[in-house]
Parts: sequence; structure tokens; C-alpha cells
Amino acid sequence: MATPFWSALRRDLRAVFERDPAARNLAEVVLAYPGFHAIVLHRIAHALHHLGVPVLPRWLSHLNRFLTGIEIHPAAEIGPGFFIDHGMGVVIGETTQIGENVTLYQGVTLGGTGKEVGKRHPTLGNNVVVSVGAKVLGAIEIGDHVKIGAGSVVLQSVPPHSTVVGVPGRVVATHDPVTHERRRVEVLPDPEAEMLQYLQQKVIELEARLAWLERATAETESAPADQTTARERV
Repeated sequence: MATPFWSALRRDLRAVFERDPAARNLAEVVLAYPGFHAIVLHRIAHALHHLGVPVLPRWLSHLNRFLTGIEIHPAAEIGPGFFIDHGMGVVIGETTQIGENVTLYQGVTLGGTGKEVGKRHPTLGNNVVVSVGAKVLGAIEIGDHVKIGAGSVVLQSVPPHSTVVGVPGRVVATHDPVTHERRRVEVLPDPEAEMLQYLQQKVIELEARLAWLERATAETESAPADQTTARERV
């Protein structure tokens, strides 16, 4: 059941104060928060879209993008308590479905992977956080309480209470919903450590080769002297 328009907006407004410590007063949020402006215009466009009004919803979406830098298709379904922090460059596709209390940061894309027909954009559960520059692509499902790391590219569904990072995105930790205990399920790659380990191994190999060459050279230089001594004895 859809949340009533004004109730959803009240929760969107409350979400700003709950999740942004820089929000100081109501006037500041209403007048100077593009993320809040974007969701207000989207909820109007979405309502008109469901009423079957032609052209105007898409025009409002276009105006929304021009004013805020945030592009949300009028058909996208967004639950209450939605918050976009800063928001420039956020793109939300037509068949995207977003649950309650979801947070997106700037540069996030909830998009498709091609020209599929029908459901082609992601579905996000409740209390999901998608960090800066992350891309969630395709008709995949992101479970409740999932955190997606900055710059990640998520192409597969993610189970609830998980943390996803990387390109392509993979689950690196899970969170127990009762005890809130965090358990790592994968060790993140460390390119710098891997490079240092590789260089250290190369130094060891070069030292071994140098020692062998020094022994071979010493043996070669000592061989003629030994032969001369042997002749003198004869």
C-alpha cells in the first residue's frame, strides 16, 4: 500500500535532520537542499504519472534534473524517508523500486544494463545505504539494511544485512540483525601490499642469484692459480 503524499514528504523531511548533521533548521532544508527538492518534485511527477497525465510528468522530471542535478524517472517507486545527500549526478531509472528510509549519496546510479523490456532496474529494500559513485545495475534485488561501498558496481542481488564493495560488487561482511555483530566473509584485496610482497620476493631471488654468481666467479679465478701450483710441484 502506497504511503499518502503528505505523509511521505513529512518523513522525507524528517530523514534530512536524522541523517545530515549539517541540517540546522527547517528553512535551510526547504530552501537550500537539492536532495529534498528532488524528492518533492519527483513525488508530484509520480502522482501525475499514475493519473495518466501525458508529458507533464516527464517535463517535471526534466525540470528536476535541471534544478538539482538529480534525474529520477516519474515511474520510479520511492518509499518514505528517502534521503539524497548532496545528490549531484544521481540517476534513478524507470522501473526502480526503493523501500523505506533509503539513503543515496552523490553520483549514484540505479540503472539498467541494456535495452531490456519490462523490469530492468534494481529493487532496493528498506534502510539501504548506497555510497558515493556506486552503480547498481539491472533487475536485481538489494536486501534490507544493505550497505554498498563507494565506487562499487553491483550486478547481482545482495542478501539482507550485508556490506558490498568492489568492481564487480561482492559481499565482504554480514551483520547479525539481533546482536549487530559484524562478520567478515572475504578479505579485501590490497594492491600495495601485494606489490610490496612481489618486490620483496624479487629481491630475495636477485640476492640468491648474485651470491651464486659471486661463488662461480671466485671458483673460476682460483682455478688457474691451483693448476700453476700443481705444475711447479712436478
